[in-house]
Amino acid sequence: MGRNNWFEFKQFRIEQHKSAMKVGTDGVLLGAWASVNNAQRVLDVGTGTGLIALMLAQRSNAMIDAVEIDELACREAKFNFEQSGWSDRLRVFHIDFQLFADLSCEPYDLIISNPPFFVNSLKTTNAALAVARHNDMLSFNQLVFGTRKLLSSSGRLCIIIPFSSCVEFRESARLAGFYLRNQTSVIPKSGKAPKRVLLEFSIQPGYPSANVLEVLDENGFYTENYKSLTSPFYPAF
Repeated sequence: MGRNNWFEFKQFRIEQHKSAMKVGTDGVLLGAWASVNNAQRVLDVGTGTGLIALMLAQRSNAMIDAVEIDELACREAKFNFEQSGWSDRLRVFHIDFQLFADLSCEPYDLIISNPPFFVNSLKTTNAALAVARHNDMLSFNQLVFGTRKLLSSSGRLCIIIPFSSCVEFRESARLAGFYLRNQTSVIPKSGKAPKRVLLEFSIQPGYPSANVLEVLDENGFYTENYKSLTSPFYPAF
């Protein structure tokens, strides 16, 4: 999915020939799944093409900031923002997230991220792709402690990561003072093991909920739950 130089959604278009990471299922799932209730200020960490920020702009009236360390991706996100119908509510900053967390003064109600998650694995020779895919530049600990600095007292953190990293990330979040509120395990096809997990954390304690989302049924067709979640965006649904 999304390996062309552009991707057309129902209400916006993503140009992606400069960005290392193209439109993919992970970003679409997170942008559709994360709750935007009562979110007036939102931050997208590692925005890439700007996909998730644009999805949240479509779903809310929030002011949305985005940070991106790769200059070419940052330029592309800026272009995509400017071409959208929500350009007055979208900003992108070419900056390292840790530095942004130290400098920013206004709290956010929602911080969202599809973070780099390959750890100690063979890196590509493409430098931009390596930064986008590997967490050397932004570890789980750096993400959660930076987020903790930036969130309002009622704010939330929403991410998508490999299911195999769930325990590690939850522990990092716990040490930073977060409580797990929602967890959705993503199964690529009925009968298979989960490959991704969507997580929502809050600074406020509460009882967590857990559920499962299957992308494809046993016959290889998209499930009704997946189509319902992503239908505001995919033209095919």
